[in-house]
Amino acid sequence: MNSLQYETSPYLLQHAHNPVDWHAWKPEAFEKAHRENKPILVSIGYSTCHWCHVMERESFEEEKTAAFMNAHFVNIKVDREERPDVDHIYMEACQIISGSGGWPLNCFLLPDKRPFFAGTYYPPKPAFNRPSWMQLLQHIANLYQNERHVVEDQATRLTEIIQNSDTALVQRSWSGVTYDNPINPVVVQNAYYHLKDSFDAEDGGFGGAPKFPGAMNLQFLLGYAHFFGAAEAFDHVAFSLKKMIGGGIYDQLGGGFARYATDKAWLVPHFEKMLYDNALLVQVMAEAYQRTGEDIYRRAIEETLQWVEREMTHPQGGFFSALDADSEGVEGKFYVWDKQEIDEILGESAFHFNAMHGVTVGGNWEGKNILWRPIDTASYARHIGWEEARLRTELEQWKSRMVAERSKRVRPALDDKVLLGWNALQASAYAHAYAALGTESYKTTAERNILFLLDALKKEEGEGLYHTWKDGSAQYDAFLDDYALLIEALLDLYSITFKAEYLEQARKWARFAWANFLDNEVKLFYFTGAMQQDIPIRRKDIYDSAMPSGNSTMVHNLLRLRVLLDEPEYGELAVAMLEKMRDVMERYPSSFGRWMSAYLWAVYPPKEIAVVGRDWKEWANSIAGMYLPHKILMAGHEGDDRYPLLAGKEGGEKTYIYVCESYACQMPVDSLAAFTQLVTGKKS
Repeated sequence: MNSLQYETSPYLLQHAHNPVDWHAWKPEAFEKAHRENKPILVSIGYSTCHWCHVMERESFEEEKTAAFMNAHFVNIKVDREERPDVDHIYMEACQIISGSGGWPLNCFLLPDKRPFFAGTYYPPKPAFNRPSWMQLLQHIANLYQNERHVVEDQATRLTEIIQNSDTALVQRSWSGVTYDNPINPVVVQNAYYHLKDSFDAEDGGFGGAPKFPGAMNLQFLLGYAHFFGAAEAFDHVAFSLKKMIGGGIYDQLGGGFARYATDKAWLVPHFEKMLYDNALLVQVMAEAYQRTGEDIYRRAIEETLQWVEREMTHPQGGFFSALDADSEGVEGKFYVWDKQEIDEILGESAFHFNAMHGVTVGGNWEGKNILWRPIDTASYARHIGWEEARLRTELEQWKSRMVAERSKRVRPALDDKVLLGWNALQASAYAHAYAALGTESYKTTAERNILFLLDALKKEEGEGLYHTWKDGSAQYDAFLDDYALLIEALLDLYSITFKAEYLEQARKWARFAWANFLDNEVKLFYFTGAMQQDIPIRRKDIYDSAMPSGNSTMVHNLLRLRVLLDEPEYGELAVAMLEKMRDVMERYPSSFGRWMSAYLWAVYPPKEIAVVGRDWKEWANSIAGMYLPHKILMAGHEGDDRYPLLAGKEGGEKTYIYVCESYACQMPVDSLAAFTQLVTGKKS
């Protein structure tokens, strides 16, 4: 066994038995590289990565290959989810060299950690217009030993490009157009029309295959539809969500969404399930439910959160990271079906189940059936002459029998590490689901998770939090994403519990992020904190990709805290950040979905709502459940002079609702009906 046996990451532990002398990203590995004057090979992946498993099986478990790697390199394995900072730097090197990236990521470094070559998967024999892994290793070893100056020059150039890439896109995209007001609605409209060009009108979502859910872009469209009265924007959100919920990307038996679809129609998923995708989609579906009240969103929220509770929750309250796509070495094997299997399980009822889930003798994917929903329950009930309620009851029974049979199969591997940012995102999802549906257990779960994170990931000495936790052990300094998403979750928790301790924790960590991550000159936050010293480059992450960027999330946080805490400098920084990013998100909105939502928030400031008095809790919960984008809600039996929205407000036996917007306040109202008319112009 190699030194990875002492790590907690499931991905690193998968490689602990390799004959390669793997090290973790720890000081002893770099000391060894300097001492022995060897190049470093950093191999980066994650536990549910299919091609990572393939390369391990083909190359890292092969004795001769391992012997060469051990003789000529210091070999380091990195879990990209544990060390996204390391992954970001060397993925950028790969993209600069090859024009593309992905995992497994294999990057070659000088002993000082500067990269000089990077690529992804390499086969054991030359194929796919790629050299074999051994050929590449031999070439790199020869270069390092005999043409060191070439390697040094390449490392210098690559490092300079990466170092300057943080703001290069922003600078390159600057059009020179100036606006009288730095926050202008025209920017949002232009971004919308650019995003609209990528709408898939046939299958929903954006672009072609492979197709990702694009939850942050859908969330932007919801807000845009509300504030600009753009029905087509909302229609695309509803159409896209319904296509996904009815598709193979959604687990029709167990709930939860796969990471992406390999086709444009959402039928064939890449079967791994990631915590963050489901958290983001629950938030969007909660808003769609608040706006429409349609049952399809409620059911998908409930089923997805049941999956999280059943399969992704640690007994202490943390959430696990991911489920593998493979079981028994075969992608999707746990999820797909032969028609004959279903017929045997359900008997005569199989006819209806199969019709509702697109099941055929020949299958719809590699001779097997991925369950999907070509027809909705109401339509099928009408087709067969049943009451919809009867069919729903029967369907739940059929699904239970199918789930019981599926549970006998070998399950996909679980990545059971707990990541701070991903957990906070899921806690926010529970808070959104509670606001929309009022299910008390959702609030309880969100609170339990946040309290667990603040305890389990706190540093015993010094300030700050850790990024990852497993088996009672926390490690690695938390990153900007972690703090930003934690602050957001704390604010979301306050908005459904109205417990001041969550607001005070949000204040604490916002100050910490400002002090340790902000580049005051550029007005953007670094991904790594000032205290972290084990990486060669300190970068800023601006893209909203699979996960929201820490910077765009911080803009949302700053805009909310500006109102909640009456901290003008937070609002000023948020506007400066949005002004910095304005042109790039206007031109390329698909990569900046959460940034665009933040810009929309700045264009249309929130309704500031305070509820005080005898029935404050019930009324506040009702208001939380309304679809009112950009609302900031505070509530309590009495006012609270610590917070401007509650300061000086009367409580007592009556209940009052106070509404302010854009620095102007309305007279308080004393009924929910009057509040509804005040904020919507419609009688309840």
